Amino acid sequence: MSGIGPVEPVDSAEANESYDVIGTDAPRPTDRLAHRWRTLSPRARRTTLAAGVIAASTLGILLVPPAGSPDNAVPPDPMPWPANVTGWRYVGLAESLNSHTTRGFFRFAVTVDSGPPVTLTVTSAAFAGLTAHATPQRYFTVHAGITRRVTVEISVSDCSGLPLKADLPFLDVTLRNTRAIQHHSFIFDGTYARDLSQLLHAACDGPTARPGPLPTGSAGSQNAD
Repeated sequence: MSGIGPVEPVDSAEANESYDVIGTDAPRPTDRLAHRWRTLSPRARRTTLAAGVIAASTLGILLVPPAGSPDNAVPPDPMPWPANVTGWRYVGLAESLNSHTTRGFFRFAVTVDSGPPVTLTVTSAAFAGLTAHATPQRYFTVHAGITRRVTVEISVSDCSGLPLKADLPFLDVTLRNTRAIQHHSFIFDGTYARDLSQLLHAACDGPTARPGPLPTGSAGSQNAD
């Protein structure tokens, strides 16, 4: 026979025919639920469905936190990296350079834009043969929104290989806040480059110029306002 005829209701005469069983399966809980569902009247089915929709809606309302609750609150901004919020600006020489000096004292204004306080340590200055550190304290802390003036002592320890003209000189600084510790180079030009070049000429210009010993003391200038 070809084709598929109309589907007969389960209570037709064909319900008494026998069929080959090709496999068995253990009874499942869903089988009992399906049987109960089939035995319900149409009205009982509509009532059950309506009750299920109401229950699901109520559960959804209870699970969604109200607006303004901690779960819906906007997450706070991440704590900034110290190098991203710290700025250095050259102010000028803390004292005049003489013609035979091997060290100079340079003033900077340091700011932190936002976030927790940043503790800074000057570690080196631009070229091999120079040493640098903040004075009188080698490390200092700057709070957000406050400008701190800092004196950096730079000394010439070795003239060999030092350029007498400092193009785009920089300071190497370690920065620390509650998020991270970073090593960063702050690059300067203009007045700072000219003042540093003046120190290099004073210490290393001429055949008899000799650098002084590594600095062991500190200047009398202050490192904070």
